[in-house]
Amino acid sequence: MTTCHLVELEAREAGWQFAPDRTVPGLTFNGKVPGPTIEANVGDTIEVRLTNKLPQATTIHWHGVRVPADMDGTSEVQHPVEPGETFVYRFAVPDAGTFWYHSHHNETEQIERGLYGPLIVRGADEPRLDRERILVLDDLKLTPEGELAPFGDSHEQHAGREGEVRLLNGRQEPEIELPGGHLERWRFVNAANTKYVRLSIGGRPFSIIGTDGGLLPTPRHATEVLLAPGERLDLIVGPFEEGEVVELEGLPYDRGQGESERERFATIRAGAAASSRAKPTKLSREIRPLAEPGTAPTRTISMRALMHGGHDQRDEPVRVGELQIWELVNDSHGDHPFHLHGFFFQIVEVDGGPAAFLSWEDTVNVPQGSRVKIAWLADDRPGRWMYHCHILEHHAMGMMANFDVVR
Repeated sequence: MTTCHLVELEAREAGWQFAPDRTVPGLTFNGKVPGPTIEANVGDTIEVRLTNKLPQATTIHWHGVRVPADMDGTSEVQHPVEPGETFVYRFAVPDAGTFWYHSHHNETEQIERGLYGPLIVRGADEPRLDRERILVLDDLKLTPEGELAPFGDSHEQHAGREGEVRLLNGRQEPEIELPGGHLERWRFVNAANTKYVRLSIGGRPFSIIGTDGGLLPTPRHATEVLLAPGERLDLIVGPFEEGEVVELEGLPYDRGQGESERERFATIRAGAAASSRAKPTKLSREIRPLAEPGTAPTRTISMRALMHGGHDQRDEPVRVGELQIWELVNDSHGDHPFHLHGFFFQIVEVDGGPAAFLSWEDTVNVPQGSRVKIAWLADDRPGRWMYHCHILEHHAMGMMANFDVVR
């Protein structure tokens, strides 16, 4: 049986207390950062009534959710919701996974100041672990006086906006406590404007069980994984020994601006040992490849040309049901996370070699000097869609294009 979930979201200004003695003026959904977690089961309908009490217009984009085109929240498909106005988003959720919602108007400021929240959709056969946590990563850029740094800096437009304050679920470097011996599912969202997170959990091994488009066919074991802006990951974390203390951190990474420093997002403390009720994780999802390595691209997208193309770029239409093989060419001097609205794709090739594993994605990092080939099919949701760099300052500069899906 499917359910209709009615959600009231009020976009309003509120003090955002990100540390015990530190507050900045936030732009929030329902007065909180992140906004309320929206939860549903596959096939349910979500109806969100957005009331805008901000002094500026806004919209909501449902990042990763295969919504109808007119619900996608971009300026191409709806008028921005002006101060004092209300707009109702209504859509079914066809896929299980970790998604998120965020402003898609004046994003560089509105997302930086807190207009985002998680959206979780569950399927019929979810892994059974001791606990589930949603962990939204972000950062804040402040002045030496502790105020929000001004927006629109010319250097930021090219390099992106990165802050020295690292946040997890809207709080600066909090502590996570869990029982010793437990296995947990951690759903990560990278909501930062620009920051890449080369994620490590104290160097301990973990299992990757899901990416942007939901669960993988089989778990992948790792001790670190890169999370680009806009991406999501589902991990199985633990067990930790009683009394163990480790850091959730971002390891050094060079996205084209020089290597970043090692950065702590949270401290993890294992408490008293408790018996685990987690079941052995056997993922049953089947993902069939859309294309083999070596398949000729149907379209080539230059990230450099995209960056300098401006906001009125229109790409060729895509016909429902026709296989798309897009080659993303990063001929610039920095990494770019490519985000496709409304559809999932598979990574077919990276620099001429096969992808490391098969998955469904809506965002992929294209490293500097690299080529990434993706494959996707447009289902029957005609309308205008968008793709863009999810470094928000690059998107604001015009590193994006719109295209129509037609029957």
